[in-house]
Amino acid sequence: MHLKFNKSFHILVIFIIFFVFANETQSVDPNFEACMPRNCRNGPNISYPFWITNLHESCCGQPNFEVTCNGGNPVVAISDDDYVIEEIFYTNNSFLLANSMVYDFENTCPIPLHNFSIEGTAYNYSPSYVDLFFFYNCSTYPIKDPTYRVDCASNAADLSFAVFHKEVLEYENYSIDSCNSWVNAPVETGDIKKLLEMNFTDVLRRGFVLQWSEDYCSDCKRSGGNCGSINNKFTCFCSDKQHSKTCDDGHMKWRTTLGIGLGAVGVIVVVAIVCIIYHRRNKKYNATSSWISRYTSHTSSMNDIEKEARYYGVQTFGYNELQKATNNFDSKKEVGDGGFGTVYQGKLRDGRVVAVKRLYEHNFKRVEQFMNEIEILTRLRHPNLVSLYGFTSRHCHELLLVYEYIPNGTVADHLHGDRAKPGSLSWTTRMSIAFETASALAYLHASDVIHRDVKTNNILLDNSFCVKVADFGLSRLFPTDVTHVSTAPQGTAGYVDPEYHECYQLTNKSDVYSFGVVLIELISSKPAVDITRHRHEINLSNMAINKIQNHELHELVDPCLGFNSDYKVTEMIKVVAELAFQCLQNESDMRPSMKEVLEVLKEISSVGYDRKVADEMDIPADDVVFLKSDPPTLSPNSLRQNWVSRGSTTSNASSS
Repeated sequence: MHLKFNKSFHILVIFIIFFVFANETQSVDPNFEACMPRNCRNGPNISYPFWITNLHESCCGQPNFEVTCNGGNPVVAISDDDYVIEEIFYTNNSFLLANSMVYDFENTCPIPLHNFSIEGTAYNYSPSYVDLFFFYNCSTYPIKDPTYRVDCASNAADLSFAVFHKEVLEYENYSIDSCNSWVNAPVETGDIKKLLEMNFTDVLRRGFVLQWSEDYCSDCKRSGGNCGSINNKFTCFCSDKQHSKTCDDGHMKWRTTLGIGLGAVGVIVVVAIVCIIYHRRNKKYNATSSWISRYTSHTSSMNDIEKEARYYGVQTFGYNELQKATNNFDSKKEVGDGGFGTVYQGKLRDGRVVAVKRLYEHNFKRVEQFMNEIEILTRLRHPNLVSLYGFTSRHCHELLLVYEYIPNGTVADHLHGDRAKPGSLSWTTRMSIAFETASALAYLHASDVIHRDVKTNNILLDNSFCVKVADFGLSRLFPTDVTHVSTAPQGTAGYVDPEYHECYQLTNKSDVYSFGVVLIELISSKPAVDITRHRHEINLSNMAINKIQNHELHELVDPCLGFNSDYKVTEMIKVVAELAFQCLQNESDMRPSMKEVLEVLKEISSVGYDRKVADEMDIPADDVVFLKSDPPTLSPNSLRQNWVSRGSTTSNASSS
């Protein structure tokens, strides 16, 4: 009986394979194949609305989105200049680009020569866009030092410089008529103080973001099609023919031909499941068998994720290639070891240095975390999120994820770990880390994703101390029609939202609490949990709240930051501590959103903090958290008491 059952099972499997193969071999619309994503050797995969000359048909994109390959880089022409596309964020219709001159390393003076304008293009400016103005052949410099002196374009008689705000020149009564010419060059804004520490070429090399209008492409891709345009009208190229918006428009050929067979397929699937249950009860699986065969409930989902990943240019790797890249997972190649797996540095055949995460065990939870991370990092792109290069396929017996390699360790390493050195992490750098981390988390929340494990060990730093938020194994895609989800608390001790821990209700405010702990770590250089501290101060969050409420902030701050000796740093630390205090409120409704946190950090970075400005500074109501119930007891030395008074007013008004 057992033998017959086995034969029946295998016959069913063969029939299903034949059934699928028969469908896959149907005739395919040539435009479907022609419009697959392609690249110029370097840079991202290019797909609709962009299209590459000589690699795509013109119908694969919009007419104004033509891309050419120049030196292996994807290039678009704007305002008489070529711009290299460094990254494309298809999920929010934006792309990062930089003037191609900064890629010419033989050019000793890569200065912009033409004004930049998007007039006549299909692009829009992003909110983070700002101009850097270059003034050439001037008779004098401004009275005060300009932002940058462009020495390579200056001589004894003709001087050149660059400033972020040309209005500053007018305040100094500097006449730009003394200059022969000037041009504007777009750059991506950020921490201005950090930008001023860089030379102008590095600032230009950071690039800038442009956006394009929304379209139907995401719906088309989800339905299995490739996007295109015929006669300036959006078209979804599918395996059978062209459709107006998605491959689900109308009745596709395979549905018409095989509609009657769907019922039979349903029966086959049910019988197959019965067979699998039977085998699981009567036979133990080999521990080294394919992990996906052990978790057949995930097969369909994983197949969908692999298809979507390929569309976005995320690669599927073979185990042997990654084994070779890491020298057989040599312990000397280990660069990290967390709760979910070991991370190894590796080098791929194409020369890329990567980080390979090898997940522990092949149980249900690990498969779930593996798929979760792929799904999130495939569809979300942000300058401060780590990039996923690829992963092992569902047929591999190892769960391996391949990321860009971030060489400078974690924030935890630099604050209180192996790389920590007194005074090595300046307050300016810490503010930049806080801002960039908040930017990444605000982007995740706007994309309906909760990170769920925000901590300094998951904030990576590159050699310029730019942030890359990592580790999305615990993250959840948050339903858009609910205020919270109920789930058993997961995360890292010292960072877990107390309301989440007590009520099992996960919201995006759980990430806000964890980020509050990160802010306190940046202020104090102390770890989130330290059992050598007094029992009431083992958790850094408890310690911080007590110190702030008892006028003892100075005891919390890292002495190397110059607190109480540098007025500017002192005032900024006070405000950041107050922001952290708001994030650490026990009740989630009392905490600001990540968007509000980001706005406050942006304002803190932009204020000059001389004594006059600090006394007059008042953050607008839109930039702060409105408390939805009775306000908590705030820090007595708060520089943001107006948050409370406004919150109380709002609360009272709403209850009357």
